[in-house]
Order: sequence, then C-alpha cells, then structure tokens
Amino acid sequence: MARAMEKSRWTVVDVLGRDDAQDRAADGVDLLLIATPDRDVADTALAVAPVEEAVVAHLSGVLGLEALAPHARRASLHPLVSLPDGSAGTGAVFTGSWFAVAGDPLARRLVEDLGGRPVVVSAENRAAYHAAAVISSNHLVALLGQAERVAESVGVPLDAFLELAAGSVDNVRRLGAAGALTGPAARGDEDTIRAHLEALEPAERESYSAVAELARRLAGRRPR
Repeated sequence: MARAMEKSRWTVVDVLGRDDAQDRAADGVDLLLIATPDRDVADTALAVAPVEEAVVAHLSGVLGLEALAPHARRASLHPLVSLPDGSAGTGAVFTGSWFAVAGDPLARRLVEDLGGRPVVVSAENRAAYHAAAVISSNHLVALLGQAERVAESVGVPLDAFLELAAGSVDNVRRLGAAGALTGPAARGDEDTIRAHLEALEPAERESYSAVAELARRLAGRRPR
C-alpha cells in the first residue's frame, strides 16, 4: 500500500512495525493507515494519541469505524484484491480494483488516486460483504486446491483445470452465476454426482457434497 501510494503521488512519511513506538504516529500526517490483522486494529488505534486534523483509517473488510476509537476522524478502505505474501505493492495492483469505503471522504480520495473504484459498505453490512469476499477469493483457492489434489491422483496437470476455471469465471461475468452454471447438478444428473463421490477419496467427499448442494440451489434443483 505504501509503495502504491507513493506511485500515486502521496507522500509516505513512515511505515511503522509492531515493535516501533506508535503513540505519536498521527502527528503531522493527513492520514494514518492501520494495516494490522483485524484482531489488532482496535488496540493499535488506542495506542495512537489522537490528533484532531488526522484521519485514522483501517484496511479491514469486516470491522466498522468503532474499532478506531477514540479518533474523531475515522475511515476504512478495504481493497478487493488478492495479495499473497511476497506480492509487490505497486500502483498497478490497485488500478481498477474495487474498495469498500466508509467514513471520512479522504478514504475515497485515496482510492480514486490509486485508480480504484470505491463502493460504500455500511457498518451493519460489513461482515456479509467480507464473507462474500472470502467466498470469492479464499474459498475459490481452496476449491482449486481440491481440484489440484484430485487431478494429481489421475495424472492430469492442474493447468488443464485452471483454463476451465478461468472460462467459468468469464462466463459468470457475462451471464451471471445462474446462467453460467453447467454440469451434473445443473442437469439434475444425480447418478453422475454419486459416481463422483464413489471415485473420490473419503476426505474429499464432504466438501464436494457441500458445493454440489450449492450448485443444486443455484439451478433450482434438489437431490432425488
């Protein structure tokens, strides 16, 4: 985030780590960004002495502005971007990306300067919003991990299935989720689903069954 801000012509005064003194972190800045794990945001905000002019913001997707007490000017901006450990934070990473924003307008200004697209998410909706983000990214990666394991067991490279997954995502973009759904659950082919479950290792069956039920729901079907 700091590198991306610098590329967007913001001046980054300092980046503090968990072992640095934080009490004067808001002194002399327009915006203080708290980029800790969610569980540490409130404690970090409390450790910083309030400065009337400074906006204190967090990057959490699930927390509301109450986590930033006692600061008067509060904001949040959560980038809908997947950034695995070791990713380089450049301006290009955030260009065109959606950000959930709330609070002080300075958060929206930063998002726009980064080339992002701000969308306001209210406090009461943030947990559901963040759940959608986790389903879209973390759960998708976990499902592809399952595909990788099953593909490896039959000697087919994961790349073959990644092409299939990429095409499915493109179809959802064009047609919506219900319109893009294909496969046995969409057709009501329960015999094929049972064959899949018999072929899978026992440890893989529960997750397959759970997602098959999601596909049935999307298709408006129920198992026979």
